[in-house]
Amino acid sequence: MGVSSSNIFWLGTKELRSFLNDTVMLVLLAYSFTFAIVAQTNNTAQEVHDATVAIADEDRSQLSEAIARDFLPPYFKPAVSIDPTATQHVLDDAAYTFVVVLPPHFERDVQAGRSPAAQVDIDATAAMQAGIGSTYVENIILNEIRHHDTRTDRVAPDAVQVAIHLLYNPNASSGWFMSIMGIVNNITMLSIILSGAAVIREREHGTLDHLLTLPLSPVEIALAKVIANGLVILAATAFSLVFVVRLLLHVPIAGSIPLFLAGVALYLFYSLAVGLFLATVVKSMPQFGLLFLLVYSPSILLSGGTTPIGSEPWILRMVMQAVATTHFVSFAQTILMRGGGIPAIWRDFLAIAGLGTLFFVLSVLRFRRSAVLAG
Repeated sequence: MGVSSSNIFWLGTKELRSFLNDTVMLVLLAYSFTFAIVAQTNNTAQEVHDATVAIADEDRSQLSEAIARDFLPPYFKPAVSIDPTATQHVLDDAAYTFVVVLPPHFERDVQAGRSPAAQVDIDATAAMQAGIGSTYVENIILNEIRHHDTRTDRVAPDAVQVAIHLLYNPNASSGWFMSIMGIVNNITMLSIILSGAAVIREREHGTLDHLLTLPLSPVEIALAKVIANGLVILAATAFSLVFVVRLLLHVPIAGSIPLFLAGVALYLFYSLAVGLFLATVVKSMPQFGLLFLLVYSPSILLSGGTTPIGSEPWILRMVMQAVATTHFVSFAQTILMRGGGIPAIWRDFLAIAGLGTLFFVLSVLRFRRSAVLAG
């Protein structure tokens, strides 16, 4: 049986109508590409921002007061003076992230060259902010001591000068990275869920049996589901990238948005095919949900979007090359963050096309058998 474009069109129209009548899926799609992106960008920042600082000043000198004044926004909130005996209490109550204890005669010992010790107690329950912020606190104290000791802000030149240039994201704002990765992760999640749920829903309602008794091939049915759901997610991706990421969150896009959307369309062919394949090997929606977690979580955590893939063991890097999400993250970062073009991403496109074809063929081969899995 051949493949009819007319059959695919009408089947795809049916899929779109079914999706538009599914309120839960509509709300999930709208939330995932709007509010979820904004929340992820603004609330998962890894840099220090508005950290709370307390100063237990036992010296009461000009130097200790100058150190307290150096904790400035946006990294820190103004330092609050506390009694030295309350240090442990405020840490137990999580009132402050950093508590700086300056001992008696601190300024006098600095001037005498005795290298006094200043104590910094840190509430490390906020591990990322505590780890980065400890370096900030150390630099603030050392810079103020140097300024007090030399009476100048000038720093003696080093033998070697290191000039660091950040080509993308010059302020190293993690929100820029998180917004792009949020879209990438949501594309993967929703594409697998939509295509898999479409098959399982039809099987549970008995309409899949009806479709397979009609003069329709499994290829036409699978293509209709891939195209219809792919168009929905592609439109949501374009809206989110332009209106949410670029206009609302003011994240600059370094490369070509049309090229990225072309890559998204190719990746959707893979991820939607994966959703179809998973739906053909389970009997119910709860089983599909459990299998989805086993597939989605490793592909997101190990694909390079959470941690650099070069930091992983070599055998794991080799395994992840067989997962299209790795190539999706690679070309998304190359296009949107580095401004790369086709010469830089064609290998990723080729790998995704090959993996997508593999899973599409597997899902089509299992399609007729899936109609009787519910029994």
